[in-house]
Amino acid sequence: MPEAAHVFAPDPLAVTLRFREIHGYRRAYRMGGSGPALLFIHGISDSSETWRHVLPELSKRYTVIAPDLLGHGDSDKPRADYSAAAYACGMRDLLAVLDVEHVTVVGHSLGGGVAMQFAYQFPERCERLVLVSGGGAGRAVHPMLRLAAGPWAEAVLPLATSSPAHAVARTLLSLVPGLAGIDHPGDLAYVLDRYRLLRERSARTAFLRTLRAVVDQRGQVVTMLDRSYLAVGVPTLLMWGARDQIVPASQATVAHAALPGSELEVFEDSGHFPHHDDPARFVAVLDAFLATTSPATHDPSTWREILREGKPVAPPTGVDPDDVSSGS
Repeated sequence: MPEAAHVFAPDPLAVTLRFREIHGYRRAYRMGGSGPALLFIHGISDSSETWRHVLPELSKRYTVIAPDLLGHGDSDKPRADYSAAAYACGMRDLLAVLDVEHVTVVGHSLGGGVAMQFAYQFPERCERLVLVSGGGAGRAVHPMLRLAAGPWAEAVLPLATSSPAHAVARTLLSLVPGLAGIDHPGDLAYVLDRYRLLRERSARTAFLRTLRAVVDQRGQVVTMLDRSYLAVGVPTLLMWGARDQIVPASQATVAHAALPGSELEVFEDSGHFPHHDDPARFVAVLDAFLATTSPATHDPSTWREILREGKPVAPPTGVDPDDVSSGS
């Protein structure tokens, strides 16, 4: 008889794409590793794939969890609430079904705003905050996002994301790289690839609902600055690309001043995606931050006192007031 082929069992610690149904919707997430839990939250029109260069290395020391937000990636795209607060609740619910009580939250772009919202809504679950080119620290945002938030986007996006339009855009931008207002080649290539995914109607609808929850034609409408003082005692790391033209690098200074005791790491040669441009440095900086800080512990009585005192940190001197959002 021929010898039976040996079947290898899948590695339960490997970072793999997995699925769970929560509230009747399929949620996709990447998970693997063991140890203290790190929750990675991607930006708008993106997916957990954005972390593919850093998750395998980090999974050697930590449990890494990187969901596709509802309306993104391989998660369902229903007619639903796509606000930052709803996304934060979705993160809590995913962690609950995975039996994970506490996490260090790493959020990129929109995901940074969701990470801040998660820390605000569920402080008892948040051990540390890591904001990567995070939203919510100023009004300024790339003009294309402001345009996409306009009332005509439903009519224009199907044409703008079609295959012919995508091909023309790639050709034009190869001839005139600065035409899109993004001169970092890695950022431009990645953003073009992400917008290609908006050809699907349900993805476009989810994108517009998400965008309009945080951006209008004047810029970002949601701010973390009025409640950032509540993060006192929560170890916080900011990572930003100096060449970021999507969420301008000037907002790193504002966020750093507004978040008590935060650390700021600027990637001089990076744009909006430092975890793409220099994944080894990204991992090293995150490792050092985790090794040199202790997890926050939530004390409800202390939280109440801080809330009663209620003193938001003013933007640093010299920052254009028009670059700082107002409202909540």
